Formats: sequence, C-alpha cells, structure tokens
Amino acid sequence: MEEVKGNSVEGLNEEDLARFVLDVLHRAIIHHGLWFSEVIHQLGLEEALQILEKVKERSIPLQAERLRKALDLPRDYLSSLPRERLVALLDALALNWLANDGIWFQAVEFSRDMNDAKRCNDTCWTRFSPCEARAIKGFLKLPWRPGLEGLKKALKFRLYARINVQSIEDEGPQSFIFYMNDCRVQSARRRQGLADYPCKSAGLVEYGRFAEFIDDRIRCECLACPPDPHPEGWFCAWRFSLQEG
Repeated sequence: MEEVKGNSVEGLNEEDLARFVLDVLHRAIIHHGLWFSEVIHQLGLEEALQILEKVKERSIPLQAERLRKALDLPRDYLSSLPRERLVALLDALALNWLANDGIWFQAVEFSRDMNDAKRCNDTCWTRFSPCEARAIKGFLKLPWRPGLEGLKKALKFRLYARINVQSIEDEGPQSFIFYMNDCRVQSARRRQGLADYPCKSAGLVEYGRFAEFIDDRIRCECLACPPDPHPEGWFCAWRFSLQEG
C-alpha cells in the first residue's frame, strides 16, 4: 500500500482527505459504542439505557447542526428531502447495519472459529435488543406498558423490518405469532446452496429481550428457528404472550 502523501490534514489530496473524513466518522462511532459498553459494565444495563437516552437527546441535535453548518445545508435539509429519498436513505442505513454485522461475525470467525463468533454475536444481541427496543419505544412515545399492540407496532420499526419480510398472526387477546417470512441472510445462503445458518441461540436473546424492554409482562416462545426444521413459508416463528400481573 502506498504511503499517504502530506504531513498534515491540510496537505492531503482530495481523495485522501475524503478517506480521512470517513475514518474519523468511524472512530467517533467506535468511541460512542465504547462509552455505552463501559457504562453497562460499570453501572448495569438498565441505568446505561437511561443515560443513553440523555446522551441521545443532547448529542443528535448538536451533531446534526454541526454537520449541517459544515456542509452548508439548509436547516431542514433532511425533512425537506423527497419522501422516496428519505425511505431510500433509511433502507441504505439498515442494509449497512446488517452488512457490518456480518463483517464483524466473519472477522471473528476467520480469526478464531464459528463458536467464538456466535458467542460474540449472541452477547451483542443481549445489549442491542434492549437498546433498539428503548429507542423505538421512545420514538413512538409508547406508554410504559404498551401491551401486545405496542409490541406489534414496535416490531415494524426495527432495522430488520426494512430488510426482511415479516408478518403477524393473532391468536387472541393474549398472544400473537411473529413470522420471519423472508430473511435476507438465510435466503442468500440458500442461493449459494448452503444450509440455514443456525441462528436460534441469537434469536432467543434477540426477540426475548426486545419484547421484555417494550413491556416487561410479555414473554417470548420460539416455535422454530434454524437449525430447527421449518416450512417453506417462513424461516423462524415466535409466539409473544402477555402475562398479566
């Protein structure tokens, strides 16, 4: 790899300067994540999530305004975009999230083995699911215990909802079944002639923790998830039930 020319940021050419901007953005994301991880370690997940909300309330407007000024954009630069551009941006962000998740998994798998990658992945979900649930609950302004209807709504605002095809089947006032009809990861494996990825251990954490942090009365039961056998119409299915009390 050719050494970068220029002894300072001001001395970089346009291509290297653009790469440096992305590198700094990546570092800032890492630092944000490290702060959250360490606060969980020091203070526990529940308090860390409360602190994260306070950080988000102050950080997002500040960062958005600073970027707006740096790029000389109008004040309503996001909301003024056409709806289709906003949806395309949202989908691109969701796909980037999934791609990065896979890149991390493969990096650990190839450095160590599948077992270590799965352990890291499952532990990550124990933290991300509560974080995503709290973020969605706050965005939608759901009440403290929104019940199954609140969970149904929240599931439609997950990152996965922009990537996969999912559906819900009501069983009555106390439960419903959530189906992942088309999973981008599993469908890609099928096209490559590979068996389903055994994601049940991660799913048990992912769905159970998400439901719990939407409403602590909701319980999650896995009906089937790879490596379990499943019909052609879906890859995994989960029953959510409301336990009164």
